[in-house]
Amino acid sequence: PGAPPFVEVGQPVAAGQQVAIVEAMKMMNEVVAETAGVVREVHAADAAIVELGQRLFTIEPVEERR
Repeated sequence: PGAPPFVEVGQPVAAGQQVAIVEAMKMMNEVVAETAGVVREVHAADAAIVELGQRLFTIEPVEERR
């Protein structure tokens, strides 16, 4: 809590890029983007309690260049 976010709305992300950390039972779990795209919405606030299956981000997919 209080640290800068990993990603912000409007920022492009790559598939597999870390976008957040979720703490569960004192374990820090990396959350990674499933697809390349642009972050369009953040659904969870910093330090908020989240549940399994809850949407954390909306990412608009884009084709990744190789």
